[in-house]
Amino acid sequence: MEIRRESLVRVTKEADLSESELSLIEQARHAADMAYAPYSKFHVGSALQLSDGAIVLGNNQENAAYPSGLCAERVAIFAAKANHPNKCINEIMIVVKTDKALKQGFTPPCGSCLQVLWDVQNRQKSPIKIHVQSPDKTLYSVENVNQFLPFGFEL
Repeated sequence: MEIRRESLVRVTKEADLSESELSLIEQARHAADMAYAPYSKFHVGSALQLSDGAIVLGNNQENAAYPSGLCAERVAIFAAKANHPNKCINEIMIVVKTDKALKQGFTPPCGSCLQVLWDVQNRQKSPIKIHVQSPDKTLYSVENVNQFLPFGFEL
């Protein structure tokens, strides 16, 4: 038996985005500007849009006692669920600001962040769209977490 899952990633430029997507990008950029990343120099900001339209921001927070820091996505997700436990997360916009070369042009969320997103998506029984803007301002989007993490951990 063989199980195959493929990812469909939409690639767009900023000029082709809706006003709400542009607003979410601006907020994620602002969050990235506030990131604490003195070690990696990899500034990441995230902006979550909840089912009631509320926006929750997050950014990466590094720590000298690596790996005690936390990624921008999980900062925003945990803040959203702590402060709005009954709201669904509709989408997350992630902006990466770095001078480092990115091998595939963009940086999707790490495995830990994807697992957290996967778990929240399953609990809320509705998809979470993920958008990642690369340093060259290209936007990479998927319709749900399963596109980046097809086999999440579940008990």
